[in-house]
Parts: sequence; C-alpha cells; structure tokens
Amino acid sequence: MNASTTTATRFPTPGPENTRLAADAAVSRLSALGLKDIVVASNTGVSAKQVLASLGAAGPVNLVVVTHHVGFREPGQDEMSPEVRAELAAAGVKVLTASHLFAGVERAVTKQFGGLFSGGVVSNTLRLFGEGAKVAVEIAVMALDAGLIPYGRDIMSLGGSGRGTDTALIVRPAHSPSFFDTRVVEIVCRPFPKR
Repeated sequence: MNASTTTATRFPTPGPENTRLAADAAVSRLSALGLKDIVVASNTGVSAKQVLASLGAAGPVNLVVVTHHVGFREPGQDEMSPEVRAELAAAGVKVLTASHLFAGVERAVTKQFGGLFSGGVVSNTLRLFGEGAKVAVEIAVMALDAGLIPYGRDIMSLGGSGRGTDTALIVRPAHSPSFFDTRVVEIVCRPFPKR
C-alpha cells in the first residue's frame, strides 16, 4: 500500500463560529473523493442550512440531518420547528429524529441507580478526540441504522461541540449491533480541545 498525505484543518477553539469553515472543508473533501453521502448534526437547522449552502452546485448528494430526540431539552419539545423541517424536506434533505445511540434506556438506569453504562464509556472514549468527533461517529451509525445512508460506504459526517459544527470526519459506519466495526477513515477538520 502506498502512503498518502492529507491535510486536516484545526480550529483554534471549538464552537459555532467554525460552522461555515467546517461545512466548506467537508464539502471540498467530499467532492475531491467523490463521496455521495453527508450526515450532519443539526437540532435547529442552522448547521443543516450551512451545509446546504456550502454544497451549492456540488452535484447530487444524499444529505441527512440528525437532530436531538424530542424531549432532549424539555419534555415533549422538538428543537427543530415544523417550518425548518418543511424547508429542509423541500430541499431534498432527510431529517432523522431518534434516541441517541449512546444513551437511551441505559442512561435512565444510570441516572436512577448510578453506576457505569457501556454507551457512556464509548461516548467518553470518543470524546478524547473532541465532542464533535463523538457526535460525528454517533450520527453516522444512527443514519445507517435508519436506512438513510448505504451500508459499506465511506460517508462525510459533521458534528459539533454544543451549538454549530466544528468537526468533519470521513466515517465508514457499521450498524449499532456491530458498532466496533465502524471506522474513522479520515479527520477533515476539528478544533483544538478545550483545556
């Protein structure tokens, strides 16, 4: 196998101020590699709209947006408005709203009774690379499990550290029962970690 060199963008700090640059870097690398699928975490639609703007005339791409589950911030409340959902749907974007891969009922058990749960261990291990990297891996697997991206292909996945997008990874996700077959193929951009 021949060695190859790629350049990753490093932002000075995590946060939403990196959203446009992260989206641009992701779309540029997606186009260079001929990838056809992009997954982005976006709870209100701001990051999703930025990725759409960055895609411009990049050609036909399967864009999937993964949101927080309903009730994440407040019981019964959806962070993405019906108007934004309709706008994204009109642009051909698929929106997935579901329980988080690393949370669900295990987190409820831990909150109620204490202790450690496997999803928490995996998510905190991924956070060694930053919150956005954890999110990017998680949403790629969620999108695959929902049937919104194809199995066995590299995809671009964008996550963030709270609000906005600051991390882009090329990921080859596996279904959740085979999670450890997931591969992070390339880091496109990410911030320096918070100290």
